[in-house]
Amino acid sequence: MKYIVAIIKPFKLDEVKDALQAIGVQGMTVTECKGFGRQKGQTEIYRGAEYVAHFVPKVKLELIVDGEVADAAIEALMTAARTGKMGDGKVFVSECSSVVRIRTGETNHDAL
Repeated sequence: MKYIVAIIKPFKLDEVKDALQAIGVQGMTVTECKGFGRQKGQTEIYRGAEYVAHFVPKVKLELIVDGEVADAAIEALMTAARTGKMGDGKVFVSECSSVVRIRTGETNHDAL
């Protein structure tokens, strides 16, 4: 199993969700967050004054998928989230050794 964390632009969330559901991903956790990368924030103009917003609004997605679905999930996520501009985000992938569904006690693949 793979634990996938993606940081994307907020307006791409629905496209990413639809793309992941289309390949069979059944669930994810979404968190609104702020951050910056190479772009070091963004310049905004408010009431004629220019200022720098050091943290840019982002959305963090977390999902766990079977190993054989991981590559397809990553590709679908990247394709749906891509705008081609700086700040599109990042995808982090790591191994997940165990999953337990609290309600039923099912473990690992059965808990997905």
